[in-house]
Amino acid sequence: MTTKDTDLPLRENIRQLGDLLGQTVREQGGAELFDTVEKVRMLAKDARAGDTEAATQLEQTLTGLDDHMIMPIARAFSHFLNLANIAEQHHRVRRSRAWAMDPESRPARGSLEDTLSRLASSTDPDALHRAACDMQIGLVLTAHPTEITRRTLLQKHNRIARLLDQQDRQDLTPEEREDLETDLKREVTSAWFTDEIRQRRPSPLDEARWGYAVVEQTLWNAIPRNARRLDRALHKHTGKGLPLDAAPIRFGSWMGGDRDGNPRVTARVTRQSCLLARWMAATQYERDINTLVDELSVQCMDEDLREKVGDAWEPYRVLLKRVRARMRLTIRWVEARLEGRNAPEGEVYLQTDELLTTLKECYHSLHRCGAGVLADGNLLDTLRRVACFGLTLMRIDIRQEADRHTEALDAITQAIGLGSYRDWDEQQRQDFLIRELGSERPLIPHHFEANDDVREVLDTFEVIAEQAAESLGAYIISMASKPSDILAVELLQKEAGVKTRMPVVPLFETLDDLEGAEETLERLLSIDAYRSHIGSHQEVMIGYSDSGKDAGHLTAAWALYQTQERLLACCRRQGVKLSLFHGRGGSIGRGGGPTHAAILSQPPGSVSGSLRVTEQGEVIQAKFGMPGIALRNLELYTTAVLEATLQPPPDPKQEWRDAMDLLAEVAAKNYRGMVRETEGFVDYFRSATPEQEIAGLTIGSRPARRKTGGGVETLRAIPWIFSWTQTRLLLPAWLGVGEALDEAYQRDLTEELRTMFQEWPFFRAFVDMVEMVLAKGDPEVAAQYDRRLVPPELRPLGADLRARFSKTLDKVLAISGHERPLDDFPVVRRSVDVRNPYVDPLNRLQVELLHRVRHGNEDDLRKALMVAINGIAAGMRNTG
Repeated sequence: MTTKDTDLPLRENIRQLGDLLGQTVREQGGAELFDTVEKVRMLAKDARAGDTEAATQLEQTLTGLDDHMIMPIARAFSHFLNLANIAEQHHRVRRSRAWAMDPESRPARGSLEDTLSRLASSTDPDALHRAACDMQIGLVLTAHPTEITRRTLLQKHNRIARLLDQQDRQDLTPEEREDLETDLKREVTSAWFTDEIRQRRPSPLDEARWGYAVVEQTLWNAIPRNARRLDRALHKHTGKGLPLDAAPIRFGSWMGGDRDGNPRVTARVTRQSCLLARWMAATQYERDINTLVDELSVQCMDEDLREKVGDAWEPYRVLLKRVRARMRLTIRWVEARLEGRNAPEGEVYLQTDELLTTLKECYHSLHRCGAGVLADGNLLDTLRRVACFGLTLMRIDIRQEADRHTEALDAITQAIGLGSYRDWDEQQRQDFLIRELGSERPLIPHHFEANDDVREVLDTFEVIAEQAAESLGAYIISMASKPSDILAVELLQKEAGVKTRMPVVPLFETLDDLEGAEETLERLLSIDAYRSHIGSHQEVMIGYSDSGKDAGHLTAAWALYQTQERLLACCRRQGVKLSLFHGRGGSIGRGGGPTHAAILSQPPGSVSGSLRVTEQGEVIQAKFGMPGIALRNLELYTTAVLEATLQPPPDPKQEWRDAMDLLAEVAAKNYRGMVRETEGFVDYFRSATPEQEIAGLTIGSRPARRKTGGGVETLRAIPWIFSWTQTRLLLPAWLGVGEALDEAYQRDLTEELRTMFQEWPFFRAFVDMVEMVLAKGDPEVAAQYDRRLVPPELRPLGADLRARFSKTLDKVLAISGHERPLDDFPVVRRSVDVRNPYVDPLNRLQVELLHRVRHGNEDDLRKALMVAINGIAAGMRNTG
């Protein structure tokens, strides 16, 4: 019996797209370019297989290229990696469908059927149903300077994916198959002729538009499909379905609201972003209502609907045409406000309940008169969308640094003769803030003069006061460390006249802030005036980025775990429900990784029916850019939160905690010893990586640094990780881990760590993620950067880091028991193996480009360097 090669269709798709790209390169660039690309490709493939002569020839070929040849070669390999990504994502959907169609296959791990069948065997049906209906999962889309691919190209990539899907049909005629091949060639050619580098840095409003577009692109249809699956599974396992107004997953956005260190996000930008979101929602609903008007030419109705429309011949059309007219007026109203014109008079939709009520009336009437099968079609899908997206598409969070609020209050107190708020101690600040929160008189003088920074803070609160509560999510305070940081925002909302105040959410991110989070929250919740305001619910955000940059991945991961435990204990003592907001990134060093495993590895009780998490940068496209992939990721979030709520992992044993304390201490010492204390490290980092060149990329609205100048401490976590990813050393995710595991070995703890790996989801998820990073890394590639770019006196530092990389890999494999990285993850292993021969030439090209750019040939080759950065990012996937 032969085993079916399930990856054969993937290899055929990659070969087909590669051939089409090759044809395009030959046709548009000529035979010389095509021959050079093929030569580089074959040499890279042989070199990756261990042929040292091929590696030498590859380096000689690339270093000998004329300037004019570098750009098209970089583009060719960059395009191939993007095409490989498309093929692989399509193959994931194809394999998922094949799995579901196989009557002998078990339900896929993490699917609704798999999870609910397991939970139903040990959970009361009513409790299972209630937990599923009460879930509150918030996915918050954020813009970050890692989403390097232009939206124009992403749209082309999505069209290629759709063509591959059509090509899989078994009933295609020869003519249809030929037409699809031609259409694929057309899209590949169009992509080749499209500039992959933005000509200008995007504005925050551009980023907001791109974020909202993913709703139109995939999520608008994926949300009701996920709800249908959940409804079907609940009926099967509990006997009851999903209520019409249940929305297990909702979306938020930081695009247009995240002003932390980004001076381009202003009060005006936030106002416009809120309006853009309303416009996108209204235009989507208008399409839905048009569909329903065409479909529901039904004459039967119940008495409740008759009271609304009288004896209308086609009652649903009559009612829905009214809805459509209001929605069209709403669109014109939003457009007028966006353009600064007087908004048209009339009854616009401002509250979601208005729309939801009318659609429910239609739904229930159809069921009562025997046409429920119609109600459960497009009308039900629209109801699910209204429950999820409301009239505002996604709620916009505001994020600002605590010091900016301190500066504003200091200006106010000095203006009214109370002295300097900034100079007061914490108790003085709290007394003042509590007193003013209880006062009915205005605090800010009518003609208050302020500098631009203070005025911008106050203007932001005025915008918050203008918006409907549905438009806004939470107010996030970064660098929060004291109760007064939270009370300050409460007071500024009051002074601006905010009727429904935004929940104020402290963000604890650095290691010191994480360690002090419990004390801060305890003191805050002990303030009666604050408790009476928030009631019985507090949200706290924990950050993965700066904590990892501060102390290293291992130490940060353990600190974040313990912080969650302590915050939960604090809220239990205070009788408050805690919701945790995870500020995760795309890379492993910033909390990224497989969704399902990450959620199930959280401390017991931390996912209690609710979870908020950021989806950042290129991860948005990777998770939600294609319909099938988006649906699978929504399912994984749903099942993981449900399982973590009903069957949380057990508390770790004390000996495991002791082992982690040791690992974290050793890892932090070694990480900081290298990054902060090793002489020449910053100079080495800037020489050996494209960090300085990445800062000039036009890929995000936010600056790469919080402050100009300085060392690693002033660099944002994203470009810090992005730079190391480009060189394939991926240092932030593993530095310190090898030394920590070696210390455990010296103390005879290896067997204990193996037990932890087998029995503790948190530790297993951590080790798996580090192993994945090490599988993607390549010290020999990093060495190429050193040989060409790093001054001789700093090269020993690079050799030391590469030795640590290899040592870490050995220690991690000793814990996991794997012979080679990713033995338990064949799909990821395949992905890495497919990409390596194509990323390798781009790395070597990037080394050559950095050398030439840094030696005076900047103007001609900087764009080629950007293309190489783009291609490597595509090949490495979770880049930042």
